[in-house]
Amino acid sequence: MENSLKLFDAEYKFMSIVWAREPVNSTELTRICEKELGWKKPTTYSMIKKLCERDIMKNEKATVTTLIAQEDVQKYEADVFINKVFNGSMPSFVTSFLQGKTLSEDEASEIKSMIDGVTIK
Repeated sequence: MENSLKLFDAEYKFMSIVWAREPVNSTELTRICEKELGWKKPTTYSMIKKLCERDIMKNEKATVTTLIAQEDVQKYEADVFINKVFNGSMPSFVTSFLQGKTLSEDEASEIKSMIDGVTIK
C-alpha cells in the first residue's frame, strides 16, 4: 500500500478535487478539472485511468471514488519529508518548523494536547 500513497503534485491536486467531492460523476469531474486545473477532457480521463490502474481510485458506472484516504497520503508524505530532511528526527523537525514563529496560547495548548496524546515507545 505504501507505494500507492506516493502521489506526484498533479496527482495530488487531482485527488484533492475528488476527495472533496466524492463520489463524483466522471463527466462533472472533467468540468471541474478544466475550471480548476486547466485540464482538457482527455487529460482528466487519462489521470482517472492511471490512478485506477494503480488502485488509488475506482471509476464504476461513471462515478469516481478514491480507494485511499487523504490523511494516509498526508501522513506518508510527512514521514518521507521528515526522514529525508531531518533524518527522521521529530524534535529537529518541530524545532525548525516553530523557529521564529509566535503561537497563540490556544495553538500552544492544542499542540501540547496532541503531544500528550502520542504513544511513546
